Amino acid sequence: MKHINKIAFIFIFLCTTLAFAQKEVSNKVVDFFKDAPVQSASIYIKGTAIGTITNADGKFALQIPQEHVNDTLVISSIGYSTEKIALQEFNDSEAIYLVEEVAALDEVVLEAEIRPKTGNEIMLKAIAELPVTMPDSSYIQKGFLRHKERNKKEFKWLIESAISVYDSGYAVPSKNHLKINVDQMRKSYDLRDIDSLFTYASYLNQNSKVRTNPKNLRRYQIKTASLKKAIKWNDKRVNGLQNIFQGKLNLFRNTNTKKAVFGEDILDKHQFELDTILVDNERKLYKIKIDKGLEYVGLDTKGIYNEGFQARGWVYIYYDNFAIKKVEYELVAASKEQKSRSKRLFDTQVNHKLIINYKEFNNKMYPNYIYYETPKLVNVGFKPKNKEDEKFAEQYKEERFYYTVQEILFSDIIVDNKEVKEELQKDWDMDIFSPKPYNKEFWKTYNVLLESEDDEKLIEDLTQRASLFKD
Repeated sequence: MKHINKIAFIFIFLCTTLAFAQKEVSNKVVDFFKDAPVQSASIYIKGTAIGTITNADGKFALQIPQEHVNDTLVISSIGYSTEKIALQEFNDSEAIYLVEEVAALDEVVLEAEIRPKTGNEIMLKAIAELPVTMPDSSYIQKGFLRHKERNKKEFKWLIESAISVYDSGYAVPSKNHLKINVDQMRKSYDLRDIDSLFTYASYLNQNSKVRTNPKNLRRYQIKTASLKKAIKWNDKRVNGLQNIFQGKLNLFRNTNTKKAVFGEDILDKHQFELDTILVDNERKLYKIKIDKGLEYVGLDTKGIYNEGFQARGWVYIYYDNFAIKKVEYELVAASKEQKSRSKRLFDTQVNHKLIINYKEFNNKMYPNYIYYETPKLVNVGFKPKNKEDEKFAEQYKEERFYYTVQEILFSDIIVDNKEVKEELQKDWDMDIFSPKPYNKEFWKTYNVLLESEDDEKLIEDLTQRASLFKD
């Protein structure tokens, strides 16, 4: 009897092990003619939402579930040929080369069907098709978040998490029907305890009757708990997960919201110019330049002067169904007030930089990768008062000006109603500061974004010096 139980136990153990077994594939994607790394190339299992993207060095690593080890890996990037490799034949000893590929504009001009011809017309058509091309029913996406803050010399803050995002579909307001949960924490390091006096002063000025100047504050006078509270408050209103999904810069998901950036007055604040026709994964797509309009773009952020910008960037739209594949969007200081403020406080005129890449799944376009960067006001830093001080100004300049970067990679989509409902029964909490135990086994099989080699060195330095938060 004991012998039979032992055999049964081994059988169950083996089945369980096989069910959760993973195969990791990794390599580097390179431009064939330029012999340069291809950044942000899409790497995914054909017919699924499981995938990743290449980092600044063109490198990637992807965890393949056991049930897909016999499937096909697709490697694609806008403007390049597509490679398809059977996972059983995957070879990591040689780089994967992509060849630049462009569709001639004349090919589409000669077609008989009546189509929008100008960049403005194509863009308006793509927005009109959003109810068709965007998800129209509830779904949950699983992904990886990297949230980092740095100056020109070093990382000051790094948080890495596994997150879930629930959305009930394009037709309903995201503020009421979109939820976010931090599932697991991988890293949480912080060096901002001496660099956030401005944040603390702003918190006091807007949440109490106290009025103070950051110049008059001293770090040793402030309790760490109070500083943490101020940092949380500021990150939530400017760079929080809720803001990135429910805010105005979720350009296409939130076109129906009040004063949307891509709302009814889109052509007053933007102009769109057709640049060329490219190829992505064997499909043609428009490459359209985003340029300034007659009016300034504003974000109307409470407590922050976020007005007086002009837009620039690119948007990529599939030729066949006008689905939006990718947007690269920047807001640049344009008004006299914003130009002065941006130069003085941030040392840059680019206040917001956004990249959203979409992936087609079940004939709908789901967010696949999000990159958001914005400068951030912290300590007022060193200001030279005489010529002798000016030689030190450059050193302090590097330390004074900060920016925040959020990256999100989605590697799984749940569309089954039963599974979605089961996930929603759990307690959802979007607080990236909330302490969670480190789950080593979980991270062994979870898809994450690879950092560049340069950033890895900065992260290693941060982990050795962090003081405010620990693993």
